[in-house]
Amino acid sequence: MKIAVNDKIQAVILITKACASGARKFVACRLLMISLRTIQRWEKEILADKRKGADKKVIRKLSEEEEQEIIAICCSEKYKDMNPHEIVPDLAENGVYIASESTFYRVLRKKGLLKHRSNRKPGKKRGKPPELKATGPDQVWCWDITYLKSSVSGIYFYCYMIKDIWTKEIVGWAVHDIECGELAEELFKSLVNKYDLRNVHLHSDNGGPMKKASLLVALYDLGVMPSFSRPRVSNDNPYIESLFSTMKYKADYPKSFKDIETARDWIDNFVNWYNNEHRHSAIGYVTPGQRRLGHDKKLFVRRNETMKKAREKHPERWGNKIKKWEVIKEVYLNKADNKKSDDQAA
Repeated sequence: MKIAVNDKIQAVILITKACASGARKFVACRLLMISLRTIQRWEKEILADKRKGADKKVIRKLSEEEEQEIIAICCSEKYKDMNPHEIVPDLAENGVYIASESTFYRVLRKKGLLKHRSNRKPGKKRGKPPELKATGPDQVWCWDITYLKSSVSGIYFYCYMIKDIWTKEIVGWAVHDIECGELAEELFKSLVNKYDLRNVHLHSDNGGPMKKASLLVALYDLGVMPSFSRPRVSNDNPYIESLFSTMKYKADYPKSFKDIETARDWIDNFVNWYNNEHRHSAIGYVTPGQRRLGHDKKLFVRRNETMKKAREKHPERWGNKIKKWEVIKEVYLNKADNKKSDDQAA
């Protein structure tokens, strides 16, 4: 049974008074049912309880006020981004010493402030979006909205664009003077008669129009399954980003558009060129339209036969390695093993 410190003090006082009056110490201890060895230990240890698990007074321990001072200093504007090994020397240079670096670390760890000391909410670690795999057309699409400069400073048009990651084809587009979920909803509904949208995986970033409740409901009704990139991580949606890069670095891309009709005409011509004339490097330098129709297989057979004949004609000009054109059967978005996808260029 643990004896309170006040009871120990009272026992020592009573026995001390009894001994001063001529009583024998061991007799006084017997009356209080305390052993002589126990009272001697209490006197020697100045009433401190040093048993395992007992409350102890640590002489070097900081007071609550000193710990609060450490927290206040570490969370101040000046020191919130510094670690104790930087804070303690800086304080010492200004004539202030509160505790060692290890004590600073201990106090911050105790209060859960070792990693985040700002007034803002700590950032949340967000997992990578799910891996999406396409083995044919209309399985995985991605989309985004990019701005188009108008001839009037500060006024922009907005290009909505949807891309199939397997064919590399632009499957849908629109140009409007605002960006909103309702206009995106109209765009997807307009594709129903041309494509089978059931079970299409649709990836986008975290923009407001992309996460509009009415748009998400419409997508689910169409059978489309949406997924989203991490905030401010453009690499989670590389296909659409590379498409916009190709568009805006095209030689005839205008610096600005006179009006929305001019913008729509240019985008219409670009989409036709991209789908039917542009030889895409990631699919073996065939056009997205050829890829969708399956013409790439015949074209690759023809190329391989041509190269075989050329080697037979001049074998001395060929090394051991011969390029063989093959159809890329699988395309990944956000591949789980973090390897570079087969398409990082437009």
